[in-house]
Amino acid sequence: MKNKIKELRKELNLRQEDLARLTGVTRQTINAIENDKYNPTLVLAMKLARLLKTPVEELFLFED
Repeated sequence: MKNKIKELRKELNLRQEDLARLTGVTRQTINAIENDKYNPTLVLAMKLARLLKTPVEELFLFED
């Protein structure tokens, strides 16, 4: 599943460490999500969408 986390995080001048702290996960988790190596839980996806000020369905792009 593709996502726009890195792009939106940079627009808000947040580092991976900042986003990790705000969501309660590690920087490595944020890195893995940004690089499409890990799909977050629904709860984490909702937290990320709220912090990045975008609807979850626009933050994550489902591909078959």
